[in-house]
Amino acid sequence: MTLVILAAGMGSRYGGLKQIDPITNQGEFIIDFSVYDAIQAGFDKVVFVIKRENLELFRETVGTRFESRIKVEYAFQELTDIPVGYSVPEERVKPWGTAHALLAARELVTDPFMVINSDDFYGRSAYRMLADHFKNGGAGYAMVGYILENTLTENGTVSRGICSVDKNSMLLSVEERTEIRREGDKAAYKNAEGTAYMPLRSVASMNCWGFTPDIFDRLWQGFESFLSEEHADELKCEYYLPFAVCDMLNKGECSVRVYSSEDSWYGVTYKEDKPFVVNSIASLKNKGAYPEKLND
Repeated sequence: MTLVILAAGMGSRYGGLKQIDPITNQGEFIIDFSVYDAIQAGFDKVVFVIKRENLELFRETVGTRFESRIKVEYAFQELTDIPVGYSVPEERVKPWGTAHALLAARELVTDPFMVINSDDFYGRSAYRMLADHFKNGGAGYAMVGYILENTLTENGTVSRGICSVDKNSMLLSVEERTEIRREGDKAAYKNAEGTAYMPLRSVASMNCWGFTPDIFDRLWQGFESFLSEEHADELKCEYYLPFAVCDMLNKGECSVRVYSSEDSWYGVTYKEDKPFVVNSIASLKNKGAYPEKLND
């Protein structure tokens, strides 16, 4: 099984490369914990999707930490990696989004795989659930959803893909909610009418997916459709993975089993989030969930 880590984003709100910002006294990054948990769950290869210009920096600071324990490969998200017949707008500099980033790994992934963001801490159960899904012959794709309350920050608002799930734990849809914040015992968010509310225990997609390689052909077809829908000339539009999957669901091309995690998700959306993440992971180490040094 392969772990694909999407690490091409620049973290504009945070400033700089969050992926190589230490969050422990031992100089470990969030990405160290992701690979550690994946190895423990039985994954035997990791593919980092990065920008080509960051290869040497990323390899020296991240990749070399794992090369003795798991097969490491690199894929590059290229702005010009688009279907024939389309062109990149002259002033566009922003990549095409998470689904496009995953497509960068299509030549390197040949077995069931898990996809995560590089700067998110998902907790060990996510890797075990998706590994078990594949080991036990689970049909279709899979996703680990998180309780919305466990993904919020006190330092600003966030956007989340909120999932609708049926009684059999199958994904029905993912709808983007923006400017989400905690407000009492509910989560408030912005919509066309102003402020709306949803339960804090709503299921949120945090870009933690399990796929088989047939996803790549479907994503490429979806990307071409995305560009044809008058998006090709836009400077900031993005082809997001959750919504690409939902499009496949709506067309009856796939099914997605949703596994629910009660773990807290940690991410450094804003610089002010870092102390909380540092303290939370230190607490996990103190409880024995992780060794003092991950890379020994």
